[in-house]
Amino acid sequence: MRLWSINFRYLDGMGLVALWRESLLARAVLEGRTVGYRRHPQLLRFREYRDPLAAINTYLYYVHRESINRGYRFDGSRIDAGRVDLGIKIPVTQGQLDYELALLRRKLAVRSPEFHESLRGIVRAEPNDLFVSVPGDVEGWERVRPELRGTAPRGDDEAL
Repeated sequence: MRLWSINFRYLDGMGLVALWRESLLARAVLEGRTVGYRRHPQLLRFREYRDPLAAINTYLYYVHRESINRGYRFDGSRIDAGRVDLGIKIPVTQGQLDYELALLRRKLAVRSPEFHESLRGIVRAEPNDLFVSVPGDVEGWERVRPELRGTAPRGDDEAL
């Protein structure tokens, strides 16, 4: 499961479709409707928010909005509109955003070289609309891939 903190415009079509499915799964986990993924680290920031279901439904809202911008037809009725709160802003470290961009670039280099090329000029990753960037290293809950150590600048501009 990967619930991206970076702006969704960085994702290729395959990544956006996968994010929609994984976000729906994340909501099912937070609602207690699944057995698997209950301890997944990607869910920690949602669980720690004062209203986890509002946070994940708002996340789904933003994923859906990006899908509409691209002409996709994700089923918006699957979002609990009564739980969407566009005022939610969850902090995420710049180190986490930069790590995610490095991870995405690695994936796109293989599956979508053209889309990978479109990210070339991006130096600092921006968050998606649910999150607000704060200084800091990669988040403590992230499972950093050994092959990506040192590829993304830390929030304080030092190597990982």
